[in-house]
Amino acid sequence: MAHTFEELVHKRRAADQAQHRVEELRDSYGPPTQQQWTRRQSQTYETAVRAWRDLDRDAQTAMTEYVKEEGKDQGQSRHKLEAKVRKAVQDG
Repeated sequence: MAHTFEELVHKRRAADQAQHRVEELRDSYGPPTQQQWTRRQSQTYETAVRAWRDLDRDAQTAMTEYVKEEGKDQGQSRHKLEAKVRKAVQDG
Protein backbone atom coordinates (compact mmCIF):
# COMPACT_ATOMS: atom_id res chain seq x y z
CA MET A 1 0.00 0.00 0.00
CA ALA A 2 1.39 3.38 -0.97
CA HIS A 3 1.57 5.89 1.85
CA THR A 4 2.02 9.63 1.73
CA PHE A 5 4.14 11.70 4.06
CA GLU A 6 0.95 13.18 5.49
CA GLU A 7 -0.32 9.68 6.32
CA LEU A 8 2.91 8.92 8.14
CA VAL A 9 2.50 12.09 10.19
CA HIS A 10 -1.13 11.24 10.96
CA LYS A 11 -0.25 7.69 12.03
CA ARG A 12 2.66 8.86 14.21
CA ARG A 13 0.50 11.54 15.81
CA ALA A 14 -2.21 8.96 16.63
CA ALA A 15 0.36 6.61 18.16
CA ASP A 16 1.87 9.43 20.21
CA GLN A 17 -1.57 10.48 21.47
CA ALA A 18 -2.30 6.88 22.47
CA GLN A 19 1.01 6.73 24.35
CA HIS A 20 0.14 9.99 26.10
CA ARG A 21 -3.21 8.48 27.16
CA VAL A 22 -1.44 5.46 28.68
CA GLU A 23 0.89 7.78 30.58
CA GLU A 24 -2.08 9.84 31.83
CA LEU A 25 -3.80 6.70 33.09
CA ARG A 26 -0.62 5.52 34.80
CA ASP A 27 -0.24 8.93 36.46
CA SER A 28 -3.89 8.91 37.53
CA TYR A 29 -4.07 5.30 38.75
CA GLY A 30 -0.54 4.94 40.06
CA PRO A 31 1.96 2.26 39.02
CA PRO A 32 0.22 -1.00 38.11
CA THR A 33 2.56 -3.04 40.29
CA GLN A 34 2.28 -0.89 43.41
CA GLN A 35 -1.43 -0.29 43.67
CA GLN A 36 -4.57 -2.35 43.62
CA TRP A 37 -6.54 -1.17 40.61
CA THR A 38 -10.23 -1.75 40.20
CA ARG A 39 -11.32 -4.10 37.44
CA ARG A 40 -12.51 -1.15 35.40
CA GLN A 41 -9.19 0.65 35.79
CA SER A 42 -7.32 -2.47 34.71
CA GLN A 43 -9.53 -2.91 31.66
CA THR A 44 -9.25 0.76 30.71
CA TYR A 45 -5.48 0.65 31.04
CA GLU A 46 -5.12 -2.61 29.12
CA THR A 47 -7.33 -1.27 26.32
CA ALA A 48 -5.25 1.90 26.12
CA VAL A 49 -2.00 -0.08 26.00
CA ARG A 50 -3.36 -2.31 23.22
CA ALA A 51 -4.49 0.74 21.24
CA TRP A 52 -1.06 2.34 21.65
CA ARG A 53 0.70 -0.86 20.61
CA ASP A 54 -1.53 -1.30 17.56
CA LEU A 55 -1.22 2.32 16.44
CA ASP A 56 2.53 2.30 16.93
CA ARG A 57 2.83 -0.93 14.94
CA ASP A 58 0.73 0.59 12.14
CA ALA A 59 2.92 3.71 12.11
CA GLN A 60 6.10 1.63 12.00
CA THR A 61 4.75 -0.60 9.23
CA ALA A 62 3.69 2.41 7.17
CA MET A 63 7.14 3.94 7.67
CA THR A 64 8.83 0.75 6.49
CA GLU A 65 6.61 0.58 3.41
CA TYR A 66 7.13 4.26 2.65
CA VAL A 67 10.91 3.95 2.89
CA LYS A 68 10.86 0.92 0.60
CA GLU A 69 8.60 2.64 -1.95
CA GLU A 70 9.54 6.31 -1.77
CA GLY A 71 12.61 6.69 0.40
CA LYS A 72 15.01 5.06 -2.01
CA ASP A 73 13.82 7.25 -4.87
CA GLN A 74 14.22 10.37 -2.76
CA GLY A 75 17.52 9.29 -1.25
CA GLN A 76 16.17 9.43 2.32
CA SER A 77 17.28 7.10 5.05
CA ARG A 78 14.70 5.81 7.49
CA HIS A 79 16.36 7.72 10.30
CA LYS A 80 16.12 11.04 8.44
CA LEU A 81 12.55 10.36 7.40
CA GLU A 82 11.52 9.50 10.96
CA ALA A 83 13.07 12.75 12.14
CA LYS A 84 11.09 14.69 9.53
CA VAL A 85 7.88 12.94 10.59
CA ARG A 86 8.55 13.68 14.28
CA LYS A 87 9.20 17.34 13.47
CA ALA A 88 5.96 17.55 11.47
CA VAL A 89 4.06 15.98 14.38
CA GLN A 90 5.54 18.51 16.80
CA ASP A 91 4.89 21.45 14.49
CA GLY A 92 1.37 20.46 13.63
